[in-house]
Amino acid sequence: MPGRLTLAAARRIALAAQGVGRPRPSVVTMRHLQTEIDRVAQFQIDSVNVAVRAHYMPLFTRLGAYDVDLLRRASETSPRRVFEYWGHAASLIDARLYPALRWRMERLKSRPGRQAQQIMAERPQLRSQILAHTDAHGPVTPRALSGDEVRGQRHWGWNWSQAKHVLEYLFDIGEVAVEGRTTAFERLYDRSERVLPRALHAASGLQDREAHDLLVGRAARALGVADLEALSAYFYLKKDAVRAAIARLEARGELEPVSIAGVNDPHWLWHEARRPRSWEAAALVSPFDSLVFERERLEKLFGTRYRIEIYLPAQQRRYGYYVYLFFAGDAPAARVDLKADRAAGVLRVRSAWLEPGSNGEPTARMLAHELVAMAGWLGLGSVQVEPVGTLSSALAKCL
Repeated sequence: MPGRLTLAAARRIALAAQGVGRPRPSVVTMRHLQTEIDRVAQFQIDSVNVAVRAHYMPLFTRLGAYDVDLLRRASETSPRRVFEYWGHAASLIDARLYPALRWRMERLKSRPGRQAQQIMAERPQLRSQILAHTDAHGPVTPRALSGDEVRGQRHWGWNWSQAKHVLEYLFDIGEVAVEGRTTAFERLYDRSERVLPRALHAASGLQDREAHDLLVGRAARALGVADLEALSAYFYLKKDAVRAAIARLEARGELEPVSIAGVNDPHWLWHEARRPRSWEAAALVSPFDSLVFERERLEKLFGTRYRIEIYLPAQQRRYGYYVYLFFAGDAPAARVDLKADRAAGVLRVRSAWLEPGSNGEPTARMLAHELVAMAGWLGLGSVQVEPVGTLSSALAKCL
């Protein structure tokens, strides 16, 4: 007989598992960063830098102001604690999961993108030339390999050179890895054995079954309580394989089937999940945070519909361009569209909205405090609120 959780209990379990709302340290060290890697397993990467790049924000959400050089060191210097690969999209992933992702690399060997396949057929020497260049010169960007190649404008943001297509294929299959990023946020590629920790690179990849058990287990641990959709989406795994892994983890006592009052879909509880009786978060959560990877889960557990509106024309956006949720207590209480105006030294709140059922004045006070902290972390001198949204007036008064 499945266990039973109230909706409020499920919310608290989810927040506790993600570490959103836990006490923040006064000084953040590499030990704190490692704790968050252990907890959430990955930080999704996105190129948009309107406020702060996506992979930096989850640590601020959980730890408060920290030196971003900690994450750079963790991802770019030995011993690497995280490596860049395909988890929940492009992500900085716990390096210890490398053997569990080798099966994905093996499968991608036979599935090059159409353009990469065409390029390698037309220029069979290009692959070996790229690898020879990295062997001789170390980390390289596609730009450095492209020379005077003339490219047509096919699609904004994806006007890749031939070298870029081939490098991405070599990255997909694990022959090269990302050594770091340039100041323009371009990937620097190098031979995998020079990027990854030696012992992990040399380790045999896990068989599909073992790999899925490990990845689904890490997803369950990170989520606390989750349904099939969320467990599959965390590392973008096929549902049939996740169902089989759930059954094995359940048989071992690592997952417990549970029902959640008011939610139809079956859920599973991680066997070590904390079950706090209360939870008092006060945290800004970016659209690429692992807490909100699976939007349907957010809607089921928290009653919040949250979508990215970056790609919509301005007149079609309801809340704004790059909108953060603000969690207060054990639920989202507001959402804000943020922009770091670095030239003016201002964190701009382009709109601020109160979530249904939230209390405006206390929410505005808590949100103002968090925005000031974020501005200080980003090296911005003030926070300015534009008069857009149902919470903007109250928020402006608090600031």
